[in-house]
Amino acid sequence: MGDIAGLLAEAVGPENVLTGHAVPDDYGHDEALTVTPRLPLAVVRPGSTAEVSAVLRIAQQARVPVVARGSGTGLSGAAVAGPEAVLVSFERMDAVLEVDTANHVAVVQPGVTLEQLDRHAEPLGLVYPVFPGEPSASIGGNVATNAGGMRAVKYGVTRHQVLGLEAVLAGGKVVRTGGKFVKSSTGYDLTQLIVGSEGTLALVTEATLKLYPRAPEAATVLAPFSSLDEVTGAVPPVVHSGIGPRVLEYVDAITMAAITTSAGLDLGIPEEVRDKASAYLVVVLESTHEDRLDEDVAALGDMLSSLGALEVYVLPPQAGAHLITARERAFFVAKASGADDIVDVVVPRAVIPRYLAQVGILAQEHQALVTGCGHVGDGNVHLSVFQPDAERRHELLTEIMRAGLALGGAITGEHGLGTEKKPYFMALEDPAKVELMRRIKDAFDPEGILNPGKVFD
Repeated sequence: MGDIAGLLAEAVGPENVLTGHAVPDDYGHDEALTVTPRLPLAVVRPGSTAEVSAVLRIAQQARVPVVARGSGTGLSGAAVAGPEAVLVSFERMDAVLEVDTANHVAVVQPGVTLEQLDRHAEPLGLVYPVFPGEPSASIGGNVATNAGGMRAVKYGVTRHQVLGLEAVLAGGKVVRTGGKFVKSSTGYDLTQLIVGSEGTLALVTEATLKLYPRAPEAATVLAPFSSLDEVTGAVPPVVHSGIGPRVLEYVDAITMAAITTSAGLDLGIPEEVRDKASAYLVVVLESTHEDRLDEDVAALGDMLSSLGALEVYVLPPQAGAHLITARERAFFVAKASGADDIVDVVVPRAVIPRYLAQVGILAQEHQALVTGCGHVGDGNVHLSVFQPDAERRHELLTEIMRAGLALGGAITGEHGLGTEKKPYFMALEDPAKVELMRRIKDAFDPEGILNPGKVFD
């Protein structure tokens, strides 16, 4: 360890290498509920692409595993290194290098947070639309997990926003992919291959991202329904209407009560309506003009009423913003309430009613409480699972994910596999696909030093 630490200190400066008792506990975990915290062999904080390259050369020569870390807000254990690995923390590489207003792109380092990028884009009337609910999340982490969030129904997820990358391969070679253009037919799309790879193929040191005009007008519509089937059944007509919601979420009654209570938020819904409501649809509309927004809100209200909503509420701007913030904090509310695990299965949105019905049956069979909310506009279901018995919980999660796959879905829509979803991936995914992914991993990282134990054993 002394030799490796010395080489790393030469590469990034001794003040940017932490070992032993100098490593803070925060570097030993992310936000995944089921990960056992483990401190790394060392923490390295590079300040440039050249320093990242040097670190990977040293690690390759010494056959030491390397794990990348952004803000540590992930939910799959992908950024947990363990005592045999070097943790590369990108906290020093946090510069917004450029905001190109002509091409509507931003060029950023991986340690830039969503909050930082928004501060740069807002004065220019632009927005980076991916917002998975945690403003302190880093762009590098978002790229690694292909993060989504509530705005995905309109703008898509991270991979739809990444135009190009600078990345360092195992062994230290630096590659650039893509650029400030929106299409290319020049060979394999390495940009999209690296997006979502959870640091197992390369370490991203720079990202070129799409920006969009920021809509100045927005309104939040809340519609309680007497059944979850009615909520999810209302989604296809809303999407088909052409109003283009920025946010289209379902929240079950238990979760709505929990998040509003936690936030101290009173939405002014009468008790008799709350008593009848089993779930809520939350819709945020945006526009460049107030009159167009008003027309869309009125049309949406009429539509939801015809689809069985108990009532339709257009929330005051402040209350609407607070509700969206409360929804974004749903994970932390579930965590504080004692949830044992979080599921983020994604299915085609048209089959969500059938999927959630199956989940309800599975929860009863396994004597568990399963509550949740989700990005119902794009089929991403977020479930909080309350079942303290680890064996029963594993059986339940296996069946929940199996049911999603059977309906044409995927095991994880946002959080990534990491260590926590990997067992289900290995058990349920098509072996031919898994073997192809292994060969891709071997091509990028033949010595297997990049985030070993994540995605694959």
